Parts: sequence; structure tokens; C-alpha cells
Amino acid sequence: METLTAPQKKTSPAKEIQKIQNYVNGKWVTPETTEYLDVTNSATGEIIAHVPVSTGKDVSSAIEAAQAAFPAWRETPPAERVKYFFRWKNLLEENFEEIARLCTIEHGKTLIESRGDLRRGIDNIDNVIGIPSLIMGESFEDIAKGIDCRSVRRPLGVFTAIAPFNFPPMVPMWFLPYAVACGNTFVLKPSEQVPLSQVKIFELIDKCGFPAGVVNLVNGTKDVVNTFCTHPLVKGVSFVGSSPVAKHVYETGCKHGKRVQALGGAKNFLVAMPDANIDVAAKVMCDSGFGCAGERCLAGSVILAHKDIYPRLRDKVVSIAKTFKVGNGLYPDTGMGPVISKVHKEKVLRYIETGIKEGATLLMDGRNVTVPGHENGFFLGLTIFDNVKPEMTIAKEEIFGPVVCIIKVEDLDHAISIINSNPYANTSSIFTDSGSAAREFSYKIDIGMIGINLGVPAPMAFFSFGGAKESLFGDLKAHGKHSIYFYTDTKTIVSRWDHTMPRKSEQ
Repeated sequence: METLTAPQKKTSPAKEIQKIQNYVNGKWVTPETTEYLDVTNSATGEIIAHVPVSTGKDVSSAIEAAQAAFPAWRETPPAERVKYFFRWKNLLEENFEEIARLCTIEHGKTLIESRGDLRRGIDNIDNVIGIPSLIMGESFEDIAKGIDCRSVRRPLGVFTAIAPFNFPPMVPMWFLPYAVACGNTFVLKPSEQVPLSQVKIFELIDKCGFPAGVVNLVNGTKDVVNTFCTHPLVKGVSFVGSSPVAKHVYETGCKHGKRVQALGGAKNFLVAMPDANIDVAAKVMCDSGFGCAGERCLAGSVILAHKDIYPRLRDKVVSIAKTFKVGNGLYPDTGMGPVISKVHKEKVLRYIETGIKEGATLLMDGRNVTVPGHENGFFLGLTIFDNVKPEMTIAKEEIFGPVVCIIKVEDLDHAISIINSNPYANTSSIFTDSGSAAREFSYKIDIGMIGINLGVPAPMAFFSFGGAKESLFGDLKAHGKHSIYFYTDTKTIVSRWDHTMPRKSEQ
């Protein structure tokens, strides 16, 4: 791992700030828009790029290019399609550290976290290389006398995806590889806050030789989102982000006849039973709550501690949290980087103030953290609230920052009732040595993804990822088998070739 020192004063002239382009029909193109947004380094606050706010016309040109490319791509045999993904994977591996570094610079997470971000994305490419098997249909002879039946899975056309800021390399790979490997064409909108890693990834895609129009990238904001949801050539939309926007994408897309999978927000609970290993549980809980500065949909933000271990677990969590060093994610000794932006930092600060006003006890206060040499960075310290009640705002709403609440519970049923009363249902975990408690927990909670002695129960690419209730709008989740179902339609053929019927030549 490289060793970095504190930044030195610049003596050379400042470089011209990059203006990001769109990737449409196999070429990098400058959009027609005249509006650009600043992309900032979260650790320093400096502007590192300008990203276009593409217009509806810019988006339509990408969609039309994808539509034009679809017929030939659909007819390309799956075994031929996957060869492009072999090339893409190899290029990603060759450029792995550069992409991870870009992710840290634009997002703020540590280099270790950025490497994990990209690795989990590449896992999806590994998975779709098996598309010739994954996309297979079914057949059955003699469903009735002399009648056979078979079904095939076929691509539909143009699909789009809207990615969030928190996992810049990974989340687009939840969608793009599956859609394209299944025979569809694709248009991606990365988050306008973190476009740089996707620019690099698409530079590698360009080297793979995909036919023009099969894979496209359009930068922008709400106009891109709404065009995806309403354009008549778009067959489906994938989304990851906040629940209000997920609901908007779902309702708008469905109203216009699209398939939609929209993954929303979360409020995740970590339950500790009396027989839990407190040292291990506390460490895992801190990693879950404060990893990526709490900006992930699987972050464990509320600890439900059984009354018998509550004081010991609370004290251990605080003790471990105090060992985290807040700083620039590029530095090897940093345990937690900044949040994504000044606006988001102010939002998290408001939640902390709300927690204090509602009567929670602040055990660790992250409001006034400073990082020498990074005075303009968007840093918050680790924050822990005690004496939290389930009805408090900080215990109910998604904060998406390094804030963890601790609630004392009487027993497992008490913990389950708190979890099930929350409108979000992405993930929750239990820490216990009891198989009985683990099974009861898994059976009774209305959650999409469940962890047993794990703080971040993220499924691998060959399983599907997604929550329930207000955390998921749609029927099918991300990656795994659900992606194959989402990006294909089933065509069923019933045929009768009755050998007892006389042939025309025999009549």
C-alpha cells in the first residue's frame, strides 16, 4: 500500500478542470447542455471536475442509439456476448488500483473500502460470464398426447439504470452486465456527485469492442431520470437511492409501461442477545455503522442491546469507536473518511441536533471533528447516542451518516417488534450463539436481507440483493437470478407434431 504524507503547497500552475462527456453510440460526445455541476474531492473540498446536466434531447440520443443497436445485439449468440465481458474483466483487473483511487478521491471512502466496492462490482461480471447457462429456458415432452412445450427467455430492448453516490463502481455493475449479457442494450446515469470512476470504467468498456450503441452513459440529474421513466423506447428502469425518489421512479416508470426495480432507503438494526460474544459483536457493529462514513444502505445504525448485556456492550462499542481515525481516505491509517458533500454533512448535523433535543444522550459527539490540512473537507466524527427510544427521529429515519443509536430491549420479541414497526426493511442482524434465537429472528422479522453474527449481510453476486416494504419498490431485486428474470421475458411455445397424422405426400 502506498504511503502518503500531508499535502504540500502547490507551486505549479493549476490544471484545467476536466469537463466530463457522455458516452453515446460508441463515442465520447459533448452534450448540448450548457449547464454543468461541480464535482468535489470530499476530503479537501476542491473542485476536481465539471459534470454536465444533460437535457432530455441528450438522453433521447443515447436511448435511440441503444434502440438501433438492439436487433443485431439480440441476435448475437450469448456465448459470443460473454467474450466482451472477459475482456472487460481483464481490463478492470489491470486498472484496479487506479479506479479504486478515483473512487476514494470523488467519494471519500478509504482505499480499502474502495477496493471492496470495485471487487464486489467485478463479481457481477464473473457471474454473467455464465449467461449461456443462466438464460436457459425449459422444455417438456408430452404435456398432452403428442404435444410438447418449451419456454425461452428473450431480451426486450433498451434498459436504463440510475446509480447512487455511495458505491460508484459497484452499483452500476449490479445492472449493466446482466442487461447486456441477456441481449439488451443499455444506458447508465451515474450519480452526478461521483462520475469519475465511471468515466474510467467506460474508457475500458470502449476498449472492449462492444458494438456501437450497446452500452451508453449519460450524465445529469432529474431530467435524465424522468426521461428514462417516460421515454417510449425504454423497456425498464433500475434505480438505487432514497425511498422518496425510488417511489417516484417506480410510480412514473410503471405509469408509462416500464419494468421497474427501485431500491430505496434503510434503517438497519443490530440485535445483541445475552449469549453474544460482546468483543466480536461490538467490533462488527462499529464496522457496520461507521464503515463508508455510514453512507451505505446496509449500515447498522441502531443497536438493540439485550438488557443483560446492555451496559457492557455500550461501553465496548464506545471504546472501539474511539480508535477510529477520521481523515483522508487515501491515507493508510484512516479508519473513516468524509461524507459526500457539504450539503449532506449539514443534513447529518441536523439529525444530531434533533437527537439531542428529543432527549437522547450523546456518548460520542462527532460535530466538531477537525482534520489537519483538510479544513475544507466534509468531515464528521463518529457519533453515538444512548438512551434512545424507538419513537425518536434518529431511531426511525435514515440518517446516512456516521451516527449510531443504542436502545435497550427486554428480550428478542421486544427487538423484533421494534424492527417490524419501522417502515424500512432492508437488512437487520442478530448476534447470538443460539440457533433457536437465530431461527426465530429470521422467521419473524419482515426484512429483505438478514445477518446472523454479521454486521453487513451483503449477498454475493449469484444471490439477489434487495429489501422489502419502503426499501424496495418493485417485484424483482438486484443481481443474481432476479436480474435474469428482470432483463428477459419468457416466451412459451406449445407445439403439436402428431406422427399419427398422415403427411401431405402420403395422402
